[in-house]
Amino acid sequence: MIRQTFRSLAVRNYRLYFTGQVVSQAGTWMQTVAQDWLVLSLTGRALPVGITTALQFLPVLLFGLWSGALADRWDKRRILMLTQSTMAALALVLGGLAAAGAVRLWMVYLLALLLGCATALDNPARQSFMSELVGPGDLPNAVALNSASFNLARIIGPSLAGIVIAAWGIAPAFLLNAASFGAVLAALAALDRDAIVRQRPRPGARGGVVEGLRYAWSTEELRAPLLLMAAVATLGINFRVVLPVLARFAFGGGPRDYGFLASLFAAGSLLGALATASRAEPSYRLMIGAAAAFGALALAAAAAPTLVWEGAALVPLGAASITFLSTSNALLQTRCAPEMRGRIMSLYAVLFLGSTPFGGGLVGWLSEVWGPRAGLYLAAASGLGGAALASWHRLPRKAARPAPAGEGPADHLP
Repeated sequence: MIRQTFRSLAVRNYRLYFTGQVVSQAGTWMQTVAQDWLVLSLTGRALPVGITTALQFLPVLLFGLWSGALADRWDKRRILMLTQSTMAALALVLGGLAAAGAVRLWMVYLLALLLGCATALDNPARQSFMSELVGPGDLPNAVALNSASFNLARIIGPSLAGIVIAAWGIAPAFLLNAASFGAVLAALAALDRDAIVRQRPRPGARGGVVEGLRYAWSTEELRAPLLLMAAVATLGINFRVVLPVLARFAFGGGPRDYGFLASLFAAGSLLGALATASRAEPSYRLMIGAAAAFGALALAAAAAPTLVWEGAALVPLGAASITFLSTSNALLQTRCAPEMRGRIMSLYAVLFLGSTPFGGGLVGWLSEVWGPRAGLYLAAASGLGGAALASWHRLPRKAARPAPAGEGPADHLP
């Protein structure tokens, strides 16, 4: 069982990449907590937190599809070296401003927007790079372990952020994040390039955004997960806004309480990712079931009367959310043609991250109008409603091999 769960780590390149990601993502989560708390400290309101989050992911919405086309044609390792270096520089700037006491809300907005530009280019390349590290056989496992590394970092990062902010202030959290990018850059530099199986563009392929959209829409086994992702990710998965608002306005807490809630949500997500990694193959039934469980557990979290009960509800809620996301990710990567993987994963990023400008802003506004638990009620509606609609749509239990782009029904669309 353990060997099955961690089998992708036997591949040296993936093991290096995985280790670097854990360190770097822990730093990223430190910055996430620090940035949200900085905005709350500057304004004392929930809406600016939502605006900051929206600005950070707006470029993914606007440019994510083009980034996927670039990821299908460019060297993904070089793209990642560029984007990770840029993110480190932005964290260093924000840390310097905070340390000097010169930071203003508009500066946080601007740096969040620039970080979003780097994320828009980074995400499709990073998601699709895993197939080049481990090959198709271990890809579902690598996707799940990548989710596990993300959530392990989400346990470590917020906990450290709460301690660092309480003891030394906000600036060190940003500076530590800048330093943490050194781990992933070192891992990328140490990869065995001869062992990377790069997917070459199909001869004669246009490699454009429109081709990717047509392919995704005409392939039922891609369209169904993407539509369910659109509902749940846009309206339900907005915990960047929900958790700090809950900590401060529902329970009257501080940065430690926010870190406590974020870490428990991440702990549940880690358990969900490891459980998903132990499965041999993703399934549509699991994806729909995880969406329904996410909705039901969001209702339970919305009803939690104390901080401790809220934390207890967030553990299974985190497990359900990451099971849904990991399964959707693996289904998309294994059901699409390899030469289209960057563009399909850019669609995933647009729905998961790019929808945040709308979802994050909506949750921030609802929290001010209807109270800090409004975001959880919206999450419940998205999970339960999306699962109910998806369950009416019949899909084969086991999908056929993905048709290469240019040989499937996409070519027959007007």
